[in-house]
Amino acid sequence: MRRILVEAARKKGRLKRGGDRGRATLDDLPAGPPDRADDLLALDEALTALAAEDPAKAGLVQLRYFAGLALEEAAACQGVSLATAKRRWTAARAWLFDALSAGDPPESPPNP
Repeated sequence: MRRILVEAARKKGRLKRGGDRGRATLDDLPAGPPDRADDLLALDEALTALAAEDPAKAGLVQLRYFAGLALEEAAACQGVSLATAKRRWTAARAWLFDALSAGDPPESPPNP
């Protein structure tokens, strides 16, 4: 699912798909959801960097964000306790927040 969403976001930015043109909105239509292609690409880069540092935390983020699993379900998929999954989730969220807000991923993920 992650690859599908990332590729769709990349396609939107290509010249062939009108990536150099700005989008115009119509005043009489209600505003739709914001275009999150850039956010998704930044998340993909940060998640790839996290996976290089700590694959378990990156796997948990993928299960939660891309597969839509609850924390309990993601813990069961990874074969860890709920407490371990909570610690990993908290550390991974903090790491990704730092990476996405600074523009560059941090050197190493925080250890809970």
